[in-house]
Amino acid sequence: MTARNSEPPLLDVKGLTVEIDGRRGPAVVVDGIDLHVGRGETLGIVGESGCGKSLTMLSLMRLLPNKIRVSKGTARFDGRDLQTMPTRELRKVRGGDIGFVFQDPMTSLNPVMRIGDQLCEPLIYHRKMAKTDARKRAVELLRLVGIPGPEERLDAYPHELSGGMRQRVMIAIGLACEPKLLIADEPTTALDVTIQAQIVDLVKDLRNKLGMSVVWITHDLALIAGLADRVVVLYAGTVVEDAPVDELYANPSHPYTRGLLASIPTLSDAPAARLSSIGGTPPEPGRRPAGCPFAPRCPLAMDICRRDVPKLEPISSGGSHRAACFAVNKALKAA
Repeated sequence: MTARNSEPPLLDVKGLTVEIDGRRGPAVVVDGIDLHVGRGETLGIVGESGCGKSLTMLSLMRLLPNKIRVSKGTARFDGRDLQTMPTRELRKVRGGDIGFVFQDPMTSLNPVMRIGDQLCEPLIYHRKMAKTDARKRAVELLRLVGIPGPEERLDAYPHELSGGMRQRVMIAIGLACEPKLLIADEPTTALDVTIQAQIVDLVKDLRNKLGMSVVWITHDLALIAGLADRVVVLYAGTVVEDAPVDELYANPSHPYTRGLLASIPTLSDAPAARLSSIGGTPPEPGRRPAGCPFAPRCPLAMDICRRDVPKLEPISSGGSHRAACFAVNKALKAA
């Protein structure tokens, strides 16, 4: 299911900048990010660990830790700016219109609360359900996400469930109020491949049933290929490429995206072939180089790359495929 072009996006983020207080003063960790999510669309956000994927989504909900703050930008959800919305209104959006599946269910679930109480909480707060009705709905949610014996599981504590079941509980909590948007932050991390496939199929099925939009954060490009409608690639807190999923895999343009895709092993690789890798490491916050942040690791870097920051510009006729790279733009002009 994809969004219709005539409709305004459900989520529209422009110029989002996040800073952290460091020993040398404020350091930018998310730098002027632009992205949007259409109604009914699944957006994949990919990149190496530390590139700003989770921080970007947490900043939308104003759930940032101490000493980290949004310094610039807007984030409009269903026509309302989340950054200027009163806290009281935002609490109604969190868990109500926007569901969030956090990265680690063992630390995100309350270890001293039973599963049923944690599932009932958003239903009672957002939907004003009576406790008995909320408990019935909690059973339905556990059954919906494929947990066997849901009635008995309501009285279990998180440590009594397996990793896959805890992740399913997190998804059930995120879906409890049938949100318009579900943000899933690496929901299959540390799960075996069989459970990963089940979680992906579950989210796809629920998206189609509920008509919701999904933001799926991951570093696994192979996984996102069969899930997303569109992919945004982040590097050092900036968007370096944004494209429909088929276009991205068929015609990756930014050198960083090409490097990520080249590092995925394939069945056709020779047994003794070494996996491709991207040399160097991402820059630390507050120590980003001048110019393009990927220039020190880029095989196509030119003098202008080390001096100026490239803009995210269309590289396809329809404008649906964008990249922030001087080398790509130079090649297009020469063609």
